[in-house]
Amino acid sequence: MTNTATLATLSGSDLAADPNWWRQASVYQIYPRSFSDSNGDGLGDIKGITAKVPYLKELGIDAVWLSPFYPSALADGGYDVDDYRDVDPKLGTLEDFDEMSAALHEAGIKLIADIVPNHSSNRHVWFQEALASPRGSDARERYIFRDGKGENGEIPPSDWESVFGGPAWERITEPDGTPGQWYMHIFAKEQPDLNWSNREIRDDFLKTLRFWSDRGVDGFRVDVAHALTKDLTEPLLSKVELSEANSGTDGFDDGSHPFWDRDEVHEIYVEWREVFNEYNPPRTAVAEAWVHASRRGRYASPEGLGQAFNFDLLQADFDAEEFREIITRNLAEATESGASSTWVFSNHDVVRHATRYGLPKGGGKHAKGQDGKGWLLAGAPAEELDVDLGLRRARAATQLMLALPGSAYLYQGEELGLQEVADIPDSERQDPTFFRNKGVEIGRDGCRVPLPWAAEGTSFGFGDGGAHLPQPEWFGRYAVAAEDGVEGSTLEFYRRALKLRRELQTSEELEWHTAASPDVLHFSRPGCWQTVTNFGDMPVELPAGEVLLSSGPLDGNLLPGSTTAWLR
Repeated sequence: MTNTATLATLSGSDLAADPNWWRQASVYQIYPRSFSDSNGDGLGDIKGITAKVPYLKELGIDAVWLSPFYPSALADGGYDVDDYRDVDPKLGTLEDFDEMSAALHEAGIKLIADIVPNHSSNRHVWFQEALASPRGSDARERYIFRDGKGENGEIPPSDWESVFGGPAWERITEPDGTPGQWYMHIFAKEQPDLNWSNREIRDDFLKTLRFWSDRGVDGFRVDVAHALTKDLTEPLLSKVELSEANSGTDGFDDGSHPFWDRDEVHEIYVEWREVFNEYNPPRTAVAEAWVHASRRGRYASPEGLGQAFNFDLLQADFDAEEFREIITRNLAEATESGASSTWVFSNHDVVRHATRYGLPKGGGKHAKGQDGKGWLLAGAPAEELDVDLGLRRARAATQLMLALPGSAYLYQGEELGLQEVADIPDSERQDPTFFRNKGVEIGRDGCRVPLPWAAEGTSFGFGDGGAHLPQPEWFGRYAVAAEDGVEGSTLEFYRRALKLRRELQTSEELEWHTAASPDVLHFSRPGCWQTVTNFGDMPVELPAGEVLLSSGPLDGNLLPGSTTAWLR
């Protein structure tokens, strides 16, 4: 496996120039609208992030991943982009972005920007031009427009459903006022899919990559990286036929799905890689690609994006056997592709793992990290959730993850031990999945509630005004101010773990050791760094060595259940 220098041994200038910085980085995801509000309008903003750079530096992360900050109507939390080369005026200006970028870099923190290439918003100047233009026009060719079926074109081109529920096609009104063509949208109707067979689209995104790279962006997280290219040769398969032929998550194992994970998508990323390599150090990228396991490595190839998310641990139960299988398999896949693996438990799309792990086992087998969503949909019955157990398991799992070779992705608020906010009134929800899939999806708002910085106040220190999503009363117990400097708090645990991680990391190697119990995982990294996690209920004896950190209190030389320890 690829050897990299220990981060702690690199000077600031060396770290800035290290082309391999991403391979074992700790990356902190910021959902900008819910991080920190600098002007009291209830919405987080760029200046709010800049003001919190000292907090991020003290946390000990290597990079920030910034979820979309572009102009947007928020039909999908900012993933409906009006302009790919600007900042939403509600969040700030390009000058504010430059100041934030400079502050992060001054603190030794890299910047990763979310990019959304599969679709624009329906407010994008291109789509508005398409609506005002006739069938067959160059403007329409930037998107995927098709005539409908039926005598008058009143039936959609296919019966495909969008990810957010409802049909994947929306009919427009032509400029002359008559019912017109249909456009494709894999997600919300406000997110029309771009036509990536169009050279203009490809060239414009190359321009976008250079635009942000020139402003200091060190890498990109590529949203829905597996959906860009499509084959809509008629006759289109029905949704039943697609379901019957499907051999993996969101795709086929042979690349034959009409819009998921087609082989041609990698031609795009070869061009992107050429742009990335224009910079020193080269810009990085990580693909969000929900694909058949056998096809994930192509997204992580050095000729393409270089890295791809694996969400396997995010979907797993708190189970030793399942964790070991996932870790072993993904490290092998990383070795084969030449990339490093990625590890993640929480993000802006899933129920926070401190809550998931407090629920009964069994939900981890569902696709797309759906754990906990059934519980939310059922009204989040309190008797089914063990909050204390969930947090113990979350801390133990996170400490194990931070010891693995590869990059670790953290989601804002998990360093506080935040629980999912389950009781948001329907009238205050924002997620389109809730409105389009009522009775099926509760939506993702519960993990996007603005962070508590202070233990009290109208928005718990998020800003001088309120918060765009309601914060529960119990947020005060999880506030930064309530945990800062408090021994044993989750915040101090994360700070210590991230500091040690940077000091202990060397080469990307892992050796499994035989454990006394099937509920225990024990592995070591170079430099005599050992990790032991007890997934069971009964305490187990620790191996010989100096305990550097544990996710919870130890009982002498015994490791309690739902606890991880690092030794040397």
